[in-house]
Amino acid sequence: MVARMTPIATGVQSLTEPIGYLGGRWMLHPDVLGPCREAGYPHGYAYYVAGRGGVLGDVDADVITAAFGFFEPALVRKMWNAGVAVEGAAAAAKRYGAACAQFGRARLVGFDGAARLAELAGRVAADADVTGLPLFAGWRRQPLPDDAAGRAYFLLHVLRELRGGAHLLAVVATGLGPRAAVFASGGTDSADRFGWAGPFDDLAGVSKKPAEDLTDEILTRLYSAVLTTDEVTELAGLVTAMRTHFDAYVPTDG
Repeated sequence: MVARMTPIATGVQSLTEPIGYLGGRWMLHPDVLGPCREAGYPHGYAYYVAGRGGVLGDVDADVITAAFGFFEPALVRKMWNAGVAVEGAAAAAKRYGAACAQFGRARLVGFDGAARLAELAGRVAADADVTGLPLFAGWRRQPLPDDAAGRAYFLLHVLRELRGGAHLLAVVATGLGPRAAVFASGGTDSADRFGWAGPFDDLAGVSKKPAEDLTDEILTRLYSAVLTTDEVTELAGLVTAMRTHFDAYVPTDG
């Protein structure tokens, strides 16, 4: 509770929604998944699992289940095995990461805060403690795009993996568990999408608040070890401005 009341904690909390939105908006977007069949992937979900998890290497699906955390294990195994069979884990991650950068690059033309946002986000990505955060550790070791817009957007994906990993730790530590956490976030529809079987009567009234509070505390410690309070506040302002610019994007024909 103390961490939630400090100025830096407030700044970190204010990053949660826009980073979750911007850092995840690309992952299952048709612009990203659509071309995967041309590369040989059987469908977009196999590409998503192989691409996102590919930073961990050619490992057994149990490792991906452990890192993703919130998906039903049999679903992960099916999608992972189908995805890595196409071109291997490293190539899948490289392709998926390039798609992330391009997705952001196209939508951030003219956003003049990209370079500074990338500088601040890049410091967190490079210097935050990776203990217990394998996906974050894997993605921060991927090559960064050369351009400011692509780099800024890619780094928001990396910071989203930072929060996702911290949240998974909190979900486990508070005893909530992945199945209950997914249900608490979005009910039956969300649990179904993540592969969990119903009925979900045992989860009625389940709350994520203890896990969310612990997630905020973990992230506050991680961010405050790298950035000052003023820098976190500045980063939050830049991410908010990026979202406004991003949401104003209008696709052009051709």
